[in-house]
Amino acid sequence: MIKLLPEKCIGCGLCVKACLFGGITLDNKEPALNEYCTACGACVDVCKVGAIVLEGERSKAGHDTSLYSGIWVVAEQRRGRLQPVALELLGKARQLADARGSSVTAVLLGSGMDMHGETLIQHGADKVFLADASFLSDYRTLPAERVIGGLIEQHKPEVILFGATTMGRDLAPRIANRFRTGLTADCTGLEMSPDGLLLQTRPAFGGNIMATITTPLHRPQMATVRPGVMKAQHSPGRKGDIETVTAEPAPSDDLVHILSSVKKEQGRIALDKADVIVSGGRGLRDPRNFKLLEELAGFFSGQVGASRAAVDMGWIAHDHQVGQTGKTVRPTMYIACGISGAVQHLAGMQNSDIIVAINKDPQAPIFSIAHYALVGDMNIIVPALIEQLKSA
Repeated sequence: MIKLLPEKCIGCGLCVKACLFGGITLDNKEPALNEYCTACGACVDVCKVGAIVLEGERSKAGHDTSLYSGIWVVAEQRRGRLQPVALELLGKARQLADARGSSVTAVLLGSGMDMHGETLIQHGADKVFLADASFLSDYRTLPAERVIGGLIEQHKPEVILFGATTMGRDLAPRIANRFRTGLTADCTGLEMSPDGLLLQTRPAFGGNIMATITTPLHRPQMATVRPGVMKAQHSPGRKGDIETVTAEPAPSDDLVHILSSVKKEQGRIALDKADVIVSGGRGLRDPRNFKLLEELAGFFSGQVGASRAAVDMGWIAHDHQVGQTGKTVRPTMYIACGISGAVQHLAGMQNSDIIVAINKDPQAPIFSIAHYALVGDMNIIVPALIEQLKSA
């Protein structure tokens, strides 16, 4: 508990500045806690006069981490088709496991999924747990949590990765709650420390910073990763084991019935499948200039993207938005026109193979990750590029 000693307070205000949550206020040298206080202890650490103290000890209770090993990927399928995010996560899991000196296991639930076991192995899994049963054909929270949770209790993985999809965002917190462990959502980077801590990087505080989060005391360490962030690795000659898991329905499964599934109609915007994306931001200065980007993208059979600023101003539909609150893409070439490069936007496109940035501000953050930087007004540079492509 945080305890305040107002008689010692000198009104320096260091505690207010240290609190990231606005949980402490200072009025006439009278410190006060409010409902936003999380008892993190940041104010205790900076108070130089002992006016704020922490009663009791910070809890060091957790799991016996030595009992846990291996990296798991929960492989998602829809209507019997393996989702690309499963293969992307296996590629990253393989890198993490090699750094850790451990193994990779894929967990796949569904009906008639036998043919996918080898695919998962070829993309990085050493072992596949395959739960094949008719009641698992469509994803439902309760049976999926029950089957996967049972496997976790039995085998104790050190790390579990999920796709940040509709399914992953529903299932991952349910499992994290069951095992009283941490979960980091929408990660854009994952690394493994020498002592086995999963370093989970994601945008935080509205995308203004990139935070690296760890779960030092509890296991398994869990994270969700948005589709398109990681890169799949295919090794046709890989060998591994496929273990069939016996899964039986339970009465609780019938609490939810899926009456029908309606596939959302896909428009012509498929940014996640485009090889070339030409995106525009506030620097276009006029929504009509998106016609220039469409013309430029047309030379590469590409798609037009946009920053959040352009979408918020109503210049283009949200389907085109790239970034933390839009789509995460990994094209062969990404051309950013008049986009400064806020952290939120970079999180959605920084893994593109080739990044071309056009901006009149030589200090624009987008240039820090660009392979090719064109400094100047995009309304001059883009038409010039189009003319050169026409003549070529």
